[in-house]
Amino acid sequence: METRKVLVADDEIHIVQVVAMKLRNNGFEVITADNGIDAYDRCCVEKPDIVVTDYQMPGMTGIELVEKLRSTEGFEDIPVIILTARGFAIEQDQQEDLNIAEYLSKPFSPKELLSHVENILKSSAVS
Repeated sequence: METRKVLVADDEIHIVQVVAMKLRNNGFEVITADNGIDAYDRCCVEKPDIVVTDYQMPGMTGIELVEKLRSTEGFEDIPVIILTARGFAIEQDQQEDLNIAEYLSKPFSPKELLSHVENILKSSAVS
């Protein structure tokens, strides 16, 4: 089976470390970024299967990252999970317009995030 690649972008290093460890321990290749600009550049080079990004990041927010990916050839349909701090809910219409697969409020369970990543990749492989 081919290794699935996940880009994890968050400016909180401890979140990146915990999420990356959980994903790696479950067979994923993990690429990391600590801001939105780096995340976009890493996406273009690494071509991940799914992106997990924080909503609030320096340089470019998670939403701006998704908007830029959606306008970049080859990334129009890449699944994205957005992590949000409490109080930064994503409007339903914005989630649908940007084709955001899921959003999770912090704090979240790494096990729950892993489950979402696996389910989204399974369903996108079927489509």
